[in-house]
Amino acid sequence: MSYNIRYLNKIDSINVWDNRKDKVAALMKYHQADLIGVQEAVISQIKDLEARLPDFAWYGVARMDGKEDGEFSAIYYRKSRFKLLDSGTFWYSETPNIPGSKSWDAYFPRVASWVKLKDLRSGRTLFHFNTHYDHRGSFTREKSSEILVKQVAKIAGNLPVLITGDFNTTETSKPYQILVNNTGLFDAKSISKTPHYGPAGSSSGFWVKNPVRARIDYIFVNKPVQVLQHAILTDQQDGRYFSDHLAVIAEVVINK
Repeated sequence: MSYNIRYLNKIDSINVWDNRKDKVAALMKYHQADLIGVQEAVISQIKDLEARLPDFAWYGVARMDGKEDGEFSAIYYRKSRFKLLDSGTFWYSETPNIPGSKSWDAYFPRVASWVKLKDLRSGRTLFHFNTHYDHRGSFTREKSSEILVKQVAKIAGNLPVLITGDFNTTETSKPYQILVNNTGLFDAKSISKTPHYGPAGSSSGFWVKNPVRARIDYIFVNKPVQVLQHAILTDQQDGRYFSDHLAVIAEVVINK
């Protein structure tokens, strides 16, 4: 699952985090994802979800200092299913190993966090990358795709890869094309064995009465991963979604 949960703030009125946190956690539990990449979560939100998802451990660092300052692109993994073997974070900049760094026309420092996991059921090893591209810098998003492709190849090699994230970019954009053109990465929706379920878009706003806008949240996989199902979830209560983005979910299998 990939889910932008909307950052903690005081401007969202009835949609503030305290009114949503139980619903966000309930959605995650109900849909039974074993791996969840969240975007826009600050440390208190990370801890709120940790308390409500006792079956999960998590990894991530904040984008501003590599510790707890700012938003995370954290990954939650089911403890009974996976063993953490390694983890790391890189920044979308000309110095990707320097915490808080940014380059080009980026508005904020942006990160990708990753985990290397052993599937305790099958014994196979896989990688999960989770990210959130810049919302302002169009050239930064292009460079971010270049960095992500290179880092995935460097870190994961030919092992199975899952990538979740809010990419702030559409399917017709150059950042998207950089990700999928001759890289060995595939949009999970496009290779799903069953047709996509749910709306075409993922940028929703909080109110169900408003149209769902562009698809900017994705799950990507590489060749060793087979996608059985793909959906964008419209869970809501009293006419309100649980975030201003809809969760994206895919059922996948790791090929032998």
